[in-house]
Amino acid sequence: MRATDADPSYFHKVVDCQWACPAHTPVPEYIRMIAAGRYADAYMVNWTSNVFPGVLGRTCDRPCEPACRRGRVEENNGDKPEPVAICRLKRVAADLKGDVKARMPALQPRNGKRIACIGAGPSSLTVARDLAPLGYEVTVFDAEAKAGGFIRSQIPRFRLPESVIDEETGYILDLGVKFRAGERVGSMATLLAEGFDAVFVGCGAPRGRDLQIPGRAEAAAQIHIGIDWLASVSFGHVTQVAPRVIVLGGGNTAMDCCRSARRLGAKEVKVVVRSGFDEMKASPWEKEDAQHEGIPILNFHVPKAFVHVEGRLVGMSFEIVEARLDEQGRRQLLPTGVPDVFIDCDLVLLAVGQENAFPWIEADSGIDFNRWGLPVLDEKTFQSSRPEVFFGGDAAFGPKNIITAVAHGHEAAVSMDRYLHGEDLSQRPPPQHNLISQKMGIHEWSYDNGVSNDDRFKVPWAAAEKALASIKVEVELGFDAATAFKEAQRCLNCDVQTVFSPPACIECDACVDICPTDCITFTGNDEEAELRHKLKAPALNETQALYVSIELKTGRVMVKDEDVCLHCGLCAERCPTGAWDMQKFLLNTTQAGPACRDAVSKGVSA
Repeated sequence: MRATDADPSYFHKVVDCQWACPAHTPVPEYIRMIAAGRYADAYMVNWTSNVFPGVLGRTCDRPCEPACRRGRVEENNGDKPEPVAICRLKRVAADLKGDVKARMPALQPRNGKRIACIGAGPSSLTVARDLAPLGYEVTVFDAEAKAGGFIRSQIPRFRLPESVIDEETGYILDLGVKFRAGERVGSMATLLAEGFDAVFVGCGAPRGRDLQIPGRAEAAAQIHIGIDWLASVSFGHVTQVAPRVIVLGGGNTAMDCCRSARRLGAKEVKVVVRSGFDEMKASPWEKEDAQHEGIPILNFHVPKAFVHVEGRLVGMSFEIVEARLDEQGRRQLLPTGVPDVFIDCDLVLLAVGQENAFPWIEADSGIDFNRWGLPVLDEKTFQSSRPEVFFGGDAAFGPKNIITAVAHGHEAAVSMDRYLHGEDLSQRPPPQHNLISQKMGIHEWSYDNGVSNDDRFKVPWAAAEKALASIKVEVELGFDAATAFKEAQRCLNCDVQTVFSPPACIECDACVDICPTDCITFTGNDEEAELRHKLKAPALNETQALYVSIELKTGRVMVKDEDVCLHCGLCAERCPTGAWDMQKFLLNTTQAGPACRDAVSKGVSA
């Protein structure tokens, strides 16, 4: 293998949690701040990246946690090693931060450019947050009275209190953003006629999928689209439900529907999915929470009909299927031959998917759509076929999650800023990153490299009788400061990198001897496939790089498996010549503003 180009950008992928986060939040950086009691600092690190720390600390889909190195290297949890509770630590920063209003960015003078954001959800509000402080006049349109979009209308209050939404949307609106509440955009042509220089469409995927099977029309009064029903619950239009409820669907919306129905008085709630339990799209913890509240999940049930008597729904019939692989290895659901199952119910909530809907964008607007009804976009710039119109969030590529919508908003804001400065949108500015040695003495470093052996700490819940009695009682109570400190100590500081200096190495193998995961090997070089199996412990995860040095004095090379390195620093402490150093890597994605523009225009437009 060629020697690794240990450029700072190489180390980004080694910080697994940050690499997996769509917004690339510097996770270990803010976790160390939480451990040090610097909650406001930790909050602002999050706010810069993911915009909604309090919201995401309760509701994020947590792509960072499955990537967490702790889940790969921890031994004391046996068959179920658990990652650091990154999401819940984010909430700690939000809950304990105090007043951060003075830390919000200062506003630059108006620059004469006007931007419209359609929808007040996470992607639009991210665009507004990034562009308003730069002097752009940003106007956000939304049909509802308050900002938040699906954050406010689709996530139940027992998961996300309204006060948290008000606070975090308020930080953005207070940056001089004009919020035209209760104003639904009904025509793109009319909006463009108002003279906006750029438009961002962040209206989400507002249409829930229906299920057209026998009995749908006759029993329509007792069948509701899940996202619409959740909105009705959120705004107080629905305050009680029928005794027996079936929720169809296996995503997070289905989990919110069933848990909401339970709190609104349903005596019997069942979730029914056509796939297997493990294939459900809902996050594992969402499924666990529903089951914890006594809600069964029935899998491999395909809906056949809504059964009704004189127009009143009395139940549903289902075909029982099983999963099999065909000759091409594709998974299919095939009938088992078991007689159809009938399940009694008085109400059905359909949570079988969401779709985009843009009836308000005229066919002659110059905005192209593909055969699935999605806008034709540049996947990096989010620019549509009409140059001044950009999309993001669920409106861009279909339903995802809040943190993905935030990431889209950041990228779209960069594109809009460059567009309005006449610059090439395809030239994407690189992130800012650096490596800083943490050495303070011969064998001392400025961070705590003791690896905690604690299991993942559990977040306390409100008492069941209290939590299930009201739709507005928050279930999870969050970590207190003491527990947050202990959970933060489980972080392996993956951003503090082991950096190797070949000229200083005397090949004594001291680092090999002391490494607790056998991730360092000195051996003859070879092709990657062979080299991975020549190491002291074979490096089997091919998605993570090998760190390979140039040829050393003996002709061998140093090879380190980045996949299982604990970043404990024992190699650097043991090395007699200082060939190993612990250097903190910090990456901040470039956001809209002078830093995202070409060098020629920075001096003019900053």
